[in-house]
Parts: sequence; C-alpha cells; structure tokens
Amino acid sequence: MSRSRGAARHARRRPKGWWAPALALGLAGAVCLTLWGGGAAPAGESSARAGAAVATPPAGLAPPPRATSSDSEEAAPRSPRPVQLAVPRLGLSTPLVGLGLQPDGTVEVPQDPALAGWYRLGPPPGAPGPAVILGHVDSVDGPAVFARLDELEAGDRVSVRLDDASTATFVVRSVRTYANADFPAQRVYAGAGRRELNLVTCGGEYDADRGGYQANVVVNARWVSGGRS
Repeated sequence: MSRSRGAARHARRRPKGWWAPALALGLAGAVCLTLWGGGAAPAGESSARAGAAVATPPAGLAPPPRATSSDSEEAAPRSPRPVQLAVPRLGLSTPLVGLGLQPDGTVEVPQDPALAGWYRLGPPPGAPGPAVILGHVDSVDGPAVFARLDELEAGDRVSVRLDDASTATFVVRSVRTYANADFPAQRVYAGAGRRELNLVTCGGEYDADRGGYQANVVVNARWVSGGRS
C-alpha cells in the first residue's frame, strides 16, 4: 500500500470489558497488518509480491483470545449506528460498514478499500467512550479511503451521520504515527468515558518482508455536538 497525499434507550447494556478483544489484539499488527489481510495491497507492488505478503503472517503476531459471549456483537447497542463519515478538509465522504471480529479474534477490516468501517463492539460516535473507525490507506488500484488521513490538523472537523438521523461532530485534537510495537491500544479502544473518535489507518515505512506497513496513523478527535448518549 504505497502512501499517497471514508424500557427505552438501549435494551442491552454494554458489559464491562467490552473492549477486551481489541486490547488482546496487541495492535502492533492488529490494525495495520490486519488491514493487509483484508485484501488491500501496495499500489506499485506486483500482484505476485502482494499475494506473498498477504499469505505470510507477520512475525511475532500471535492470535489473540477469542471473544467471549459477553463481548459478542449481540452485546453491542443496536442503535444508533454510524452510516456516513465526512471529513471536509480532505473532501472525504464515505458510507460506513460495520466491523466486528474475525474467527481468529482479530478485528475485521473493510473488504472494499474505498469504504471505512466502524468497530461495532465499541461505542457509536457521540456516545461516551472512544468510537473507532478504520480504513485502508491504499490498494492495488491506488489510494484508498484514508490515503490522506495524515494531512488532518488540530482543529479540523469530522462528522458522523447516525441511522437515527442525528449527526455527531468532532474536532481533531491530534494526528500521530505510532510504530506497530508502540500502538496505544488502551487509549484508542478503551479510553475512559470521554466522547472521542479515533480514525486509524496504516502509516510509516512499507516493508513486504516484515508483513506490510510498520506503523499506524491515529487521528484523535473530541466530541463537540450531536449523537446520542
């Protein structure tokens, strides 16, 4: 993926520890290297080389524990769900797909590089806690939905339309690149109570021999209005 410059309130309460599967991923590989496994491959790389990289698991990436029943998708709130992400500074507007866990317990990624996806075992955007949206940076066909994510700056606006017709609006606080080994899983997936949005994609150097991109770009944004608590 060569870099280039989307009773009443909730019948079920989210169980304590809903974020545990994400933390178990040891997201050094769970974000970026799993994005590889979702089918995206570096623009400019030959299809044979890309296929080899996908087929070879990254060194040191152990399968995380499987989710328990209390951490299953059934425990996540049914509504509201995010359906559209808009990032005006990037001219980006993309539908959102739902992402859960794969059979091996790793987080799913969008199958279509042109679409971003919401991690649905976490809170929806605008609710207390960190909502997480992931997307590819590129693909065999060129730039993907989050190709320009690292161009965002503090103060930029991001909005997410929900399926109850409300819109949650956020302001970017930080844009950081973390080496895979230093990925802040606790902060991204399990921040305490604050209404936040984290946008995540691949970053850093691309190294096919080591499984793909060696870092992750994380945009952290704070909630300013909209959504449902």
